[in-house]
Amino acid sequence: MVRMRFVASLILLASGSWAEVATPSFTLLADGNVVLASTTTGAMIRYTFEEKEPDRSAGAYLAPIHIPFGRTLRARAFSSDGTEQSLTLVVGAQPLPSTLVELTQNRDWKNYDWVKRHEAIMALGKSRQPELLFVGDSITHFFGGEPADARLRGPEVWDKYYAPRKALNLGYGWDRTENVLWRLHHGEIDGLTPKVVVLMIGTNNAGINTVDEIAAGIEAICKELHVRLPATKILLLGIFPRGAKPDAPRAKVMAVNERIASLDGKNAVTYLDIGKVFLDLDGSIAPEIMNDYLHPTSAGYERWAAAMEPTLKKLLAEP
Repeated sequence: MVRMRFVASLILLASGSWAEVATPSFTLLADGNVVLASTTTGAMIRYTFEEKEPDRSAGAYLAPIHIPFGRTLRARAFSSDGTEQSLTLVVGAQPLPSTLVELTQNRDWKNYDWVKRHEAIMALGKSRQPELLFVGDSITHFFGGEPADARLRGPEVWDKYYAPRKALNLGYGWDRTENVLWRLHHGEIDGLTPKVVVLMIGTNNAGINTVDEIAAGIEAICKELHVRLPATKILLLGIFPRGAKPDAPRAKVMAVNERIASLDGKNAVTYLDIGKVFLDLDGSIAPEIMNDYLHPTSAGYERWAAAMEPTLKKLLAEP
């Protein structure tokens, strides 16, 4: 049996008088999870598994944390007046890839609050029973639907295809596979019984993870969805092409899609790659379809919806 070993060290950092904010404390639960706390009223604890101290753009601590073997948890408490203190916890053994280490995120903090979106989605899930769920990153987030967002790019397309199906949008700007895993483990689909989940995730992992690691993260999400929603069908989309023209990052996305295509038929997954509908004959992407060569425009979202519709109708058992 492998034993968990904690090595805890305190690192005190401050801008101003650090005595005004308490160092985060931790409690190890019987199930191996770690509870963080700060005695400073109103302090926000942010944490990361990266090899650097968390700053104000790190994910917020919202629930007990599982520290995978070989990973280092770094937590820092921030007070409203700018003072801060941090705590480091280390667990020994072989590390998991970051795509499988669930955690919150705040990379898009200048544009919107990840925590508030999570709270809004949790509230919507308690007040309605969607037939259709979309799970993903900003490409999904900006499509349309609720929770509403000022940056939506295809709301009229969403309303045309998915509002009648009582769809709920669980897309988050800048999410990676590990952030989706955290959300699935912390209530976002609890109590829901959708007929179909449309999943597309992984493009934000492309710059930091290998093809195998990204594919492993996507597979873990599919398994988690199937365990938590055993009667729900999963429509797994290939990651959309990105970049104005074919290049190395585009090739990496294609390689990931080749790996996850093997998930078709497993754990209620239907795999569908519609990436070609965004491309011109020479493989380029027109700005009218993705004006930043990553997020679809309204015309791009129309192509997405139209290409997916035959498969989606079949999975929903619609005439």
